[in-house]
This record gives sequence, structure tokens and C-alpha cells, in this order.
Amino acid sequence: MAIIQLLLDEIYYLHTQIAWLMSFIAKYIPLKQFTPDDSQSPDYQKFKTDILPKFQYHQNSWTWEGLIDYYRQRYGKIIKPVKRHKGKPCDIPEDCVCPECGAPHDYLYRNNGKGGQLLCKVCGTRFAPSQNRFSKQYTLRCPYCGRALSKIKTRKDFNIYKCVNEHCSYYLDNLNKLSEDEKIDEQKRADYKLHYIYREFTKDFFAMDLDSLPKNASSFRFDKFSMQVVTLCLTYHINYQISLRRTKDILWDIHGIRISHQQIDNYCKTAAVLVKPFVDHYDYKPSSDLAADETYIKVRGKKGYVWLIMDALKRSILGYRCSKNRGVGACILTMRQALAHFRDKLPDGFRFVADGYSAYPLASMQFAQQLGENFSFEITQVIGLTNDDEVSAEFRPFKQKIERLNRTFKASYRRTCGYDSFDNANLDLALWVAYYNFLRPHHHFGRKVLNPVPALECVQRMPDKWQQLMLLGQRQIVKLQSEVSA
Repeated sequence: MAIIQLLLDEIYYLHTQIAWLMSFIAKYIPLKQFTPDDSQSPDYQKFKTDILPKFQYHQNSWTWEGLIDYYRQRYGKIIKPVKRHKGKPCDIPEDCVCPECGAPHDYLYRNNGKGGQLLCKVCGTRFAPSQNRFSKQYTLRCPYCGRALSKIKTRKDFNIYKCVNEHCSYYLDNLNKLSEDEKIDEQKRADYKLHYIYREFTKDFFAMDLDSLPKNASSFRFDKFSMQVVTLCLTYHINYQISLRRTKDILWDIHGIRISHQQIDNYCKTAAVLVKPFVDHYDYKPSSDLAADETYIKVRGKKGYVWLIMDALKRSILGYRCSKNRGVGACILTMRQALAHFRDKLPDGFRFVADGYSAYPLASMQFAQQLGENFSFEITQVIGLTNDDEVSAEFRPFKQKIERLNRTFKASYRRTCGYDSFDNANLDLALWVAYYNFLRPHHHFGRKVLNPVPALECVQRMPDKWQQLMLLGQRQIVKLQSEVSA
């Protein structure tokens, strides 16, 4: 009994010490520094995307004629042109107008003699003809402190603006998240993103044509071989993931058809041009959940990237593109291709799942700016490989689906040993997407295709299905050409 009592006393003592330690940690130690939050890691700081800045527009809605009428009706004041001194002609050029209200030179006079400053008699704006402060349509301001943003870098497709205010609340909040050692060490502080940053795009990716086709694309002819040979090449090369040279050998060994691997490649490119319009404009009737990811490829030994956006529920590929880099431009074009299937408005409860790469939030911000509230959406980012937060635990299955799609594509990509050019890569990708969406049997759908097409269901042989798919593509090309001419 004495031993039991001793053990109980020891347990009670340990329990008291643990409770005291927990109380001390909760009161004096900031637990946020110990939480497994990857977003606060220096490795992820550069991927953080800030909210949109404030836009201060400089254009005046009033014109000089409207202001004159307003002053006359409201105050009974009549604004007349400037009365010049006798014998002194007006030295203001006739093409000089007020940059604020557009008043002509008759309503302008020199405000500081020979100093060069002019004053508008209508709106009272002071300006110099040589200054460019009125050339800017708007000024970008920090959404937290209101300070004007400074342009710090110029890139190929965008400019980077930064809030350099040391008293900005955004900067101070991020600074307080650092430890005392990190605050003191300037090198460690540089690893974190502390200031507000905004990227202003100089290229309009929403004005780029996604349906560019060669002229007379609907009149391709196969003079040397029959269409049956062309579809056999597609079946072996795309469906069964056989290289061009092995496809050449199979056609000779089994079918007795002598054809070069280059001719097979030419036929695949031609078929891709025919099939791509049908794949891009097919009515997939997508769900409200999309998943996106990018993976690398080799083009002439150099790294390129493939962007894929899929319907997370129906598994169809809605957007695809090969690009030279992981820039935001390629991401925007791929998202345009995917979101075009929703017509005029995104559905209620729309969710877009991606990883922690900053290109996706930046692209979504551009959609909100260019297309308005109907295409305004947030990016659900699944960061890391473990479910350390509720978002990762809930949306991990969506991320796993797009990763599985990447592996499926890579299995077909390995036969190529890399592409010769990015144009060829995009054409080969279009053929693979056509096969994946319309011809490939999927295990989770009971060995059925994702998108059954009535014109393909009545066809048994795979070469004949490819021929029918190219026919549908030709009809879509004719439809697009007629819409452009109209």
C-alpha cells in the first residue's frame, strides 16, 4: 500500500508540473512560431500573393464646356476666354490644352511669367506642357497605408510595384511575425516577403486568340496514303504509346505498309490541327470543382512546362498548354481555355484547387479585373505533402487527382524522349487530350469514355473512331471560319 501511495503522489506531482508548463507556454511563448505552417516558411515567402492595390484615377469626368455651363447655371458666373494684353500676342501654342478638363489655349494663361507654368481659367489646374504627371491614367496605392507604390523591377510581361513605407501596417505585421534574431539579421529578413508587392501586367493575355488556325485548315488531304493508314498511325502512336520509329516497324511487319517515321509525325501534326478545335469547343458541361497543376517536359534538351486543368469530378481535361516557362501568362491562357466552357458566368460554389505556386492567385486576380464579378474566384491552395491544416485535409483528394493525371500524361510523354519544338509539343498534347477525353476507357467509369459522342459510339474500330473525330474537327473549323467571316 505504501508503494501505491508513493506512485500516486509521483503522478500527481508530474501532473502539476505539466499543467504549470502548459500554462507558461500558453502565456509567454507565441505558439504561432511552432505551428507547422508552410506559408510562413522562407521557402514559401516568395509565392505569397497580395490583394489588389487601390487605383486612383486621374481623369476628370467634367469637360470644359460642361464646367462653363455649370458655373453659369449654378452661380450665374460666365467664364470668358483670357483677355490678352494689347499689342502682346498669345505665346501659348494653339495645340496646348488643359490636361484636366481639355480647355483650349484661349482659356490658358501663364501663371508664373517665364517660368513655364500654365493655369487653366476653367478648372484652375496648374501644369507645365513638358511635364508628364497627367499622362498617367491612374496611380497605384497600397491598400493598407494608401502610399503610392514604387516600381522596382521591369520584367518581360509585367512590372513589379512595391510599398516602401516603413510604417505600413502590412509591413509591421509581417515584421512582428519574425523572431528577434531574424529581425536583427538583415540577411534573414531578406528571405521573407515583408512589404506589399503588386505585379502590373503589360501584355493583355485576354486579347490573345486561342483559336488561331492555319488558312484552309479544313481542306487537308492525304495523297500518298489512304485515311486508313493515317488512323492506324494515330492508333499505334497515341493510344498504345508507341514511338514513331516503332510505329513505322509495326506498320511494315504486320500490315506491310512502308512509311517513314517522319511521315507518321507529319500525319500526327495534321490530325492534331483538325482535332484540336473540336476538343477545345466541346460542351463538357463541367462541374463547379476544377483542379490545376503543371509539370515539366523537355524540348530540345531544355526544360519546358505543361499546364493541365481538369474537372475534378468528371475527370475531363478542360485546359492544356505547353510553355517555355512557368510564367503567369501561360497560366492565364490555360485558365481562359478552361473557364471558357462556363460561358457567361461561373457556377455557384465554384472552387479552383491548385498548389502553392503564386501564378494561380495572380491569374485569378487578372480574371476579376478583366471580366468582372462573374469570373471572380479564389484559389484554394493545397501546400505541402501532409495535411497540416483543414484546407489540405479537405482538398487533398482534388490535388491527388491532378497529380495522377500528370503521371498518366508522363507515361505517354516518355515515348517521345522530348519534343522538337513547342509547337510540336502543343500539337502532340492536343492529340493526347483528344484521346483522353473521348477515346480512352477509364477504370473508374466502368471502362467507358469520359465524354460519349454519338458519332463515335456507333463505330467499333479505333482507327475509324479517329477518322470520325477528325471529321468532327473539320466541321468545327468550318463553323469557326463562318463565325469569323460573319
